[in-house]
Amino acid sequence: MNTLYRHYPEYFMEAAGLGIFMISAAVVTVLLEHPASPIQQAISEPLLRRFIIGVAMGLTAIVIIYSPWGKQSGAHINPVVTFTFFRLGKIKPTDAVFYILAQFLGGLLGLLLATKLLEQASAKLPEGLADPSINYMITVPGMGGVGIAFIAELSISFGMMLMILFVSNIPKLSRWTGIFAAVLITTYITLEAPLSGMSMNPARTLASAILAQNWTAIWVYFTAPLLGMLLAAEVYVQLKGKRAVHCAKLHHHNNKRCIFRCGYRQNVIDEGDRLIEGMP
Repeated sequence: MNTLYRHYPEYFMEAAGLGIFMISAAVVTVLLEHPASPIQQAISEPLLRRFIIGVAMGLTAIVIIYSPWGKQSGAHINPVVTFTFFRLGKIKPTDAVFYILAQFLGGLLGLLLATKLLEQASAKLPEGLADPSINYMITVPGMGGVGIAFIAELSISFGMMLMILFVSNIPKLSRWTGIFAAVLITTYITLEAPLSGMSMNPARTLASAILAQNWTAIWVYFTAPLLGMLLAAEVYVQLKGKRAVHCAKLHHHNNKRCIFRCGYRQNVIDEGDRLIEGMP
C-alpha cells in the first residue's frame, strides 16, 4: 500500500494516457470511416484514409509521450510494454501490476467517454462508434485469417519494442524515441491494419471488445503482442546485454521524477562518486 500511495500519480497518468489515445482514435476513426461522414465520402481510397488515421494517431502518441505526464510516467500506455520492462528488471512488481491495471481501466473509460461524446456531438453521424462500419474499433483478423493476424501482431510488436530498446538507450537518439514510435504507428496503421486491425495493445483491444461484445480471436491480441515484445527484449539482451537497458521511460531527458530501477540515476550517482574520489 505504501507503493500505491507514493506512486499513484504515475498510475493515474498511465490510465489517462491510454484514455486520451482511445478518445483520439475514436474521433479520428469516426470522421474518416463513418459512411455518413463528409470526409469519408470525399476520400474514397481506404489506403489514404488509413494513412491519415495513422498520422493522427502518431501525432497523438507524440503529444502523450512528450507531455509532462508522459515524461513522468514513461508513457507506456500498453500493458505489454510495461510487462516487457518488468521482465527486463526495470520495473518493480507492484508498480508493474498497478500500471497494467491502470492501462486496462484507462482504455475502457476512454472509449466509453468517446462513445458518449460522439453520440452527443453530432446527429449527422448516426450511431457514432456503434455504426457497423466501425463497431467500436474492434480489432479482428482480416481476410488472411487468424494465423496471418497472429504473425502480423507478433511482427509489429517485435518491431516496436526493438526500436524502443535500441533508440531509447542510444544517448544521441534517446530523446527522439517518441518520434520513432509515431512513425511506426503511422506505418503500421497504414499497411498492417487490414491484416489484424493493428492493435499491439491488449488493453486497447479489450476495451473495444467489451463495448462491441465481439470476442473474435481475442486470444491473438493478448498473446502475439506479448510474445513479440518479449522476443524483441531477448534479442536486444543477447546483442547488448541486460545492463544496456537504462530505464523504462520512453523519454528521460526531463526533470520529472522516475519511479523505475533507473540506470540514468545510477550513472549520475556513479559519476558523482568518481568526482569525489578525484578531489584532493
